[in-house]
Amino acid sequence: MVQLSVNQVSFTPSRITQKGTSIAGSEILRNVSFTVNKGDRIAIVGASGSGKTTLFKLLNRLVEPSLGSIEFEGKRYQDIPVLQLRQQILFVAQEPKLFGMTVREALSYPLTLRSVKDIDPRIDGVINRMNIPREWLDRSELELSTGERQWIAIARALICQPKVLLLDEPIANLDANRSETLLRVLAQVDSTVLAVTHQFEWAEQLSDRVLQLQQGQLIRDEKRVDWQAVRSAISQAEAEEAAEWD
Repeated sequence: MVQLSVNQVSFTPSRITQKGTSIAGSEILRNVSFTVNKGDRIAIVGASGSGKTTLFKLLNRLVEPSLGSIEFEGKRYQDIPVLQLRQQILFVAQEPKLFGMTVREALSYPLTLRSVKDIDPRIDGVINRMNIPREWLDRSELELSTGERQWIAIARALICQPKVLLLDEPIANLDANRSETLLRVLAQVDSTVLAVTHQFEWAEQLSDRVLQLQQGQLIRDEKRVDWQAVRSAISQAEAEEAAEWD
């Protein structure tokens, strides 16, 4: 079953000049098309600046395509209320915020918004699966390290049981044990998972498919992935980008 359909999507941000007029910036994504099936585990890779995070922002409707269209379960994004869409497609940013809440409040808050009953068992379940120490529950955001905040943000997303989970560099600030734990947890959830990552070994273990972006274009969409070719293409793209700045 096709859950997401990205159809010839391009994105060019606009910026406001000092005179208050809007002008187009540089194109970030160009004519990107792919589909995502229910239950897919997809790694999205590419050199820095290739458009990976922008793609996630489009899928979460934080920005709108300049051209093309996106569909979720056969409906155009424009026909789905934004709040309803974001409850089903959750985006965990690389540097997430807990908005000054304690860990317990951060885990409870999205369930409260959804009027979920029996919140405590849901919290207990995710705490146990992700090995979150119970003494963390009363800690504030400022009492957590960057990696701990990231871990709680992922837990907060999982507790909502979204249909699609978008993870932007989910293990960038995690130690090896938590990276392995996350693999096990994601293997067990019903959500479709798309993860942007530079960690190729982790991506290989997570995914059954890879999408590779280069300079805003989709250059690879494969199930049988030649990871050495992926590494080489990204290394070459990064070297060419560095040469342009020299």
